[in-house]
Amino acid sequence: MHVREALLARKSVRAFLNRPLPRAMIEQILDAARHAPSGANTQPWQVAVVSGAHKQALQQQLEHAFEAGMPPRMDYHYYPRHWHSPYRERRQACGLQLYQALGIDRHDRARRRQQWAANYRAFDAPVFLFFFLDAAMEAGSWIDYGMFLQSLMLAAVECGLATCPQAALAEYPDIVRQSLGYQENTVLLCGMALGYENREAAVNHYRTPREDVHTFTRFFD
Repeated sequence: MHVREALLARKSVRAFLNRPLPRAMIEQILDAARHAPSGANTQPWQVAVVSGAHKQALQQQLEHAFEAGMPPRMDYHYYPRHWHSPYRERRQACGLQLYQALGIDRHDRARRRQQWAANYRAFDAPVFLFFFLDAAMEAGSWIDYGMFLQSLMLAAVECGLATCPQAALAEYPDIVRQSLGYQENTVLLCGMALGYENREAAVNHYRTPREDVHTFTRFFD
C-alpha cells in the first residue's frame, strides 16, 4: 500500500468487530510508528495498550464517572474556549453527520448521551491505546506526538486495522493514571480505539469533508 492510499483510507471508525488482536500485530504497528520524527530525537511518547479484563474494568470506571455526572477534567484544553468561524461551523457539521448516520434526532438527548458514552468503551474495539507525555516536555513534543499518532494510524491501515483517535478517553485522566499505574507528572494526551472495522455499521459509512488545498495554502514564488 502506498502512503497516499493509506492517507485516503484512514478514517475514524466508531463500530468494531468483536475480534481480538494478536499482540504481535500491535507491536508491529508500534514498531513502525516509533520511527516518527521528534525534536532532538527526544521520542516523548509513552503508550499503554489495554485489552481483555483490564479494558473491561477501566471502561466501566470511565462510563460510571460519566453516568454519575462527574465533570471531565482533562490535563489540558483540547478545544478553544470560544468558538468562531470557520471552526464553529465545521464542528457543527461534523456532529450533524455523525448523528444523521446513526439516525439520532438532534433533540433526542437520551440517544445522544448513549452514543457519547460509547466513547468510554472505545466503541467496543478490543484495544484501548492511551498516550502519555512527561509533563516537563513543552509544545514541541506535542507536535512530535501528533506525527507519532498519524504514523501509528497509517501503519494500522496497512495492517487492515481501523482506529479512532479520541480526546474523550482523556477526559478523566486521574482514573486512567490510577488504573494503569502512571505517575501524576504525566499528561494524558488522548486515547485511541484499535481493532477491525465493522463494515456493516451505518456509522462507518460517512466521511467528513476536507478543505481544498487552495483554501489553506498560499504559494510564494
